Amino acid sequence: MSAPTGDHLDPTILVSGEAWDEIIELSDDADLVAGALGALAGSTAHWTLVSSVSVYASNAEPGADEDAVLVEPSDLDDYAHAKVAAERATAEAVGDRLLIARPGLIVGPGDKSDRFGYWVSRLAAAPEEAVLVPNAEDRYVQFIDVRDLAGWLISAGQRGLTGVYNAVGSEHELSTVLLAAARVAGHTGELIAAEDDWLTAHSVNYWAGPRSLPLWLPRSDFAFAQRSRSRFVAAGGTERALQDTLEDVLADERGRGLDRERRSGLTQQEQRVLLTEVDA
Repeated sequence: MSAPTGDHLDPTILVSGEAWDEIIELSDDADLVAGALGALAGSTAHWTLVSSVSVYASNAEPGADEDAVLVEPSDLDDYAHAKVAAERATAEAVGDRLLIARPGLIVGPGDKSDRFGYWVSRLAAAPEEAVLVPNAEDRYVQFIDVRDLAGWLISAGQRGLTGVYNAVGSEHELSTVLLAAARVAGHTGELIAAEDDWLTAHSVNYWAGPRSLPLWLPRSDFAFAQRSRSRFVAAGGTERALQDTLEDVLADERGRGLDRERRSGLTQQEQRVLLTEVDA
């Protein structure tokens, strides 16, 4: 399995002010990063790079902070490697004017990845039917609402904040998130939990993508969703309530169509077949 990724922001450079008071860089494309730095690094007061917690070499250390070991960027086609390379290139060019924000999973209305929105929409689409879920014991989810992240990035730039920050929300037990999604969706059916071995034997994928159960991670990567956020909170990072995010995501999902084709998750037909087999 490739390393899980967190962000779904567009790889765009945003600028403000005639004197380039602030640059917010989101791309991990080496050519785009180099071009942006070459054109703008010498003429801006502050630079923010949106990186990712995927840069860390290990996902097995609960509470690991920003000083944890990073992957070595040997393959720029790999998301994590490309993000580390972007961090290093930007740090070399910008120096002490740099803020590096490392989000984990970014969620909220408009998310096209379907990782977070899958659950509340699946539960709302079949409110009385059984829904297949992974065994949530000792599983965690850590995310940040895109609106909270954007607000902090703007504030941090205005304050001239520098350094490296895990821009992540609180860790939640996966079971808590699934039950909260069911409540918001008005789901009264049964949640049928399947074990990891059974799911992988039936070609159900982790985390994201087609034929997956989103947010589900191998136990070897459990701490991906348990990164330290103490530095982020001390720097003014906040998060809205889980229910508020779920309600807003569901409203967005209804607007786009609960039964639309998705980038992540199981189709209704795939789920029905799997539920028949898991009950056998």
